[in-house]
Amino acid sequence: MPIAILSALPEEQDGLVHLLQDVQQSEHAGRVFWRGSLHGQQVICALSGIGKVAAATTAVALLERFNAQAIVFTGVAGGLGDGVNVGDVVVATDYVQHDMDASPLFPRYEIPGYGRQRFACDPTLTDKLAQAVRYCVEHQAAAWTATLNLPAPRMHEGLTVSGDRFVSGAQESAQLRQGLEQAGLHPLAVEMEGAAIAQVCADYGVPFAAMRSISDRADDAAHVDFPKFVQSIASRYAQVVIEDLCKRIAA
Repeated sequence: MPIAILSALPEEQDGLVHLLQDVQQSEHAGRVFWRGSLHGQQVICALSGIGKVAAATTAVALLERFNAQAIVFTGVAGGLGDGVNVGDVVVATDYVQHDMDASPLFPRYEIPGYGRQRFACDPTLTDKLAQAVRYCVEHQAAAWTATLNLPAPRMHEGLTVSGDRFVSGAQESAQLRQGLEQAGLHPLAVEMEGAAIAQVCADYGVPFAAMRSISDRADDAAHVDFPKFVQSIASRYAQVVIEDLCKRIAA
């Protein structure tokens, strides 16, 4: 079963691509795709691009052109939920587009034509991903976060929201969270791609799972050095967790 691994940033995938055996590189739709095997599992690595449209295009290319049978996203996000701190990891259970608003024709956040706000991640694939993340957090990741003077990380599971806006101010973050909570939605993290991929995978009936390491709190508080975070923490999460996930899938 070919499984696609998506990230938004090239730094997160360099280590993964170098792990692949019998690598073949190809280009399609302005994107580069790497195909190979990892612990007996067929893997396709690609960069999603930033934002929902770019991510959806990449997902469709993976499904239509490369016959991916599942998609896993690994990347960074801003923390929104209480207790979701920098260095932690959120494994998504479902997704909402926080910038979708077709009211008054449809309830806010509802996707027209679908009759729902949420797009669920695949339970089986998400469980395997969560197992790999939990093992990494409990046995390895504390050493990584310590290099940036961050506390030992924790894993969280729940709603993640996506939109075509980089949320970085405290006021904007609070307004975003308030609006979602008024609709009965309680997000743990915010990013820019996952909800689009979740919708594409729902359309195609393909399993989707996603993990996001928390690089900031989506507010005005002091941030860690982002390039250092990606290199020291996010890229390591991507490599170690995906390698473990492939072992669990192939087992």
